[in-house]
Amino acid sequence: MTAITAHHFETTAFERVLLCAASALDHFVAVRLERRAARSTGARAVAAANHEQSRAVAQAFGATGLLPR
Repeated sequence: MTAITAHHFETTAFERVLLCAASALDHFVAVRLERRAARSTGARAVAAANHEQSRAVAQAFGATGLLPR
């Protein structure tokens, strides 16, 4: 993350360009991480539901004495 702790500072044009580029990269990464987190939450929920369903079926087969192949 880009952070400047000084209250007043002088910058050159090149330094301002670097600060703007760093700020843009920070924003890009933050948006990308938020988007990935939103997608992965849905995928995790689906995977967890599939796992629970498969486990329930395996337990039911085990209760009747059948073993999955």
